Amino acid sequence: MMSLEVLGGGAAISFGVLACVFWPLEKAWAARPGQPLLRPAFRTDLAYFVAQYLVLAPLALLMLSHVQALLHLDLLSGLQAAVARQPWWLQALEAVVLCDLLVYGFHRLSHQVDFLWRFHAVHHSAEHLDWLAAHREHPVDGLLTQLVVNLPAMMMGFPLGTLAMLIAFRGVWAIFIHSNVRLPLGPLGFLFGAPELHHWHHARERHTRHNFGNLAPWTDWLFGTYYRPTGPEQYPLGLVEPFPRRFWAQLLSPVTRATDSRNTPR
Repeated sequence: MMSLEVLGGGAAISFGVLACVFWPLEKAWAARPGQPLLRPAFRTDLAYFVAQYLVLAPLALLMLSHVQALLHLDLLSGLQAAVARQPWWLQALEAVVLCDLLVYGFHRLSHQVDFLWRFHAVHHSAEHLDWLAAHREHPVDGLLTQLVVNLPAMMMGFPLGTLAMLIAFRGVWAIFIHSNVRLPLGPLGFLFGAPELHHWHHARERHTRHNFGNLAPWTDWLFGTYYRPTGPEQYPLGLVEPFPRRFWAQLLSPVTRATDSRNTPR
């Protein structure tokens, strides 16, 4: 396990690089031009950013390494050997398709199953979207998502180094689709997602019905949940129901809100 100093230095460098890349993009091609860089809840999302790099990312890698070790089973050895005999491009295509389908299903369930929604609601509580807001994610939601999105590739026998590269790419693209940017991506927007699609997913509704495949819009086409909004982004974001605004209160919200709901007359 890396030291706290190394992780902290990496987090600071990552923040600087991402800020240098995305702040100019958000200034030049803003989806919501009036939104300031230091908008409300900036400090809350900064706390999530630090927690992501210091705690969640190391935990995710540790979890994936243990799960990968558990998957070295005789039951999967035949599958992994067959995959290894395939061309690399076919292996990559199969892994991406299976991962996209699995994470689409899990994301959709996170909006429909109350237990999962309690954790996923933390992410949807953001009332302003930009590259920093992408890091607002409850650790339980984040770890489950990392497990789901990487499970097919691990079962196919992909090494952890390859998975780390896929995780890094998906992470950067996830930051991009949350950023306050609107760019004409053309066909790339269909393959990898686009900010306007995911921004609509964050519209202020309890159960959003569109654009669950935030990194793979083709899954929404397949299951009839695709929607590309037109016109300027003037709809409100966040949750309809009241939600805590501070970092620690949000982390505890899946427990406290469940307790409150049990004590509330129906």
